[in-house]
Amino acid sequence: MTRGKPKNGILVFTGNSNPDLAKAICAYLKLAVGSADVGRFSEGEIRLKVNDDVRGQDVFVIQSTSPPANDNLMELLIFLDALRRSSASRITAVMPYYGYARQDRKDQPRVPITAKLVANLLVGAGAQRVLSMDMHAGQIQGFFDIPVDHLYAAPVFINYFKRPQFKNLVVVSPDVGGIKMARAFAKRLHAELAIVDKRRVSDEEAEVMNLLGEVRGRTAVIVDDIVATGGSLCEAAHALKKHGAQDIYAAVTHPVLSGPAMERIAKAPLQQLVVTDTIPLGPGRRHRKIKVLSVAPLLGEAIRRIHLEESVSSLFV
Repeated sequence: MTRGKPKNGILVFTGNSNPDLAKAICAYLKLAVGSADVGRFSEGEIRLKVNDDVRGQDVFVIQSTSPPANDNLMELLIFLDALRRSSASRITAVMPYYGYARQDRKDQPRVPITAKLVANLLVGAGAQRVLSMDMHAGQIQGFFDIPVDHLYAAPVFINYFKRPQFKNLVVVSPDVGGIKMARAFAKRLHAELAIVDKRRVSDEEAEVMNLLGEVRGRTAVIVDDIVATGGSLCEAAHALKKHGAQDIYAAVTHPVLSGPAMERIAKAPLQQLVVTDTIPLGPGRRHRKIKVLSVAPLLGEAIRRIHLEESVSSLFV
């Protein structure tokens, strides 16, 4: 690893959302995780104390706002406030999973735009930069008036699916909105592209209407950013099987896996659901079909480059 001379020292902290990922990132950076006490008062309020001296330091806080989303978001906001009040030179919120992102526009009367609300909260609490991965909607970057580095997990998935056992691939977008992402995968895997045309029945269910593209006899890879209840993913898998796909895989960055997701995945005609460690798989969310790939080196390299004021753009692939 080429190292320049930083203007300030670097410190990396983590809340309780994903400490294993933070440890892996720090191992890549050859750093120890910063010392902080993140607990609760007796009534449940978050109690936090940063033990390391952060004055004049370049500080990164790693915290996904994954379930329990409210607790993890408040931990992050309180962490940022503590660092701001402790005179850190620069504070970067590293959010491998940016929660509250699915409400990113007013598509119905009297609904909030929570993605923008969270952006306002982060900046108000003290964030001077944000590093995230596969945000649910690209326009979320524009909700901030501070620098945002938006990474993609695609290189990690592409390296996995370039293995010799994956032959005759077709990359599948589970809906029209994911075509851009699927096309990028298909181009780098030298694969064909297919699209599932679906109609959303509710927030948790979708009905497949048509399949655009040829999948018969091929190995299909469904690509998406989030798997929550698994409704769209599993409906797409059933549609692909119905249209003659030989083997069906899924590559999804953020494994929220809520509600009936695990039951649906167990019953779906999926050989494997490949996810990343932006969200930890806790008890009850592990299955023989689920394969976890680490994005720690990707995030670690981005943190290193940000700290050394080097270009991060080559990681945006």
